[in-house]
Amino acid sequence: MSTDLGEIALELLGLPAKSRAVLAHKLIESLEEEESPDAAKQWIEVAKRRAKELDDGTESGIPAEEVFRQLEEELG
Repeated sequence: MSTDLGEIALELLGLPAKSRAVLAHKLIESLEEEESPDAAKQWIEVAKRRAKELDDGTESGIPAEEVFRQLEEELG
């Protein structure tokens, strides 16, 4: 692909919210089609493990603002 992913992301982020939502849905659907049959079960196990780690303090979360800032740095 000749276009940089960061350039694509910046262009798509400029779309109206409704268009971005439709695109996000389509992208998520495309990922779900590629998942293995037991992927949902595996994701549930990951979510439960992460929730336990957060609850017992062995791991800490990252504020959404920080996640988005890091993402903008990587894509920008």
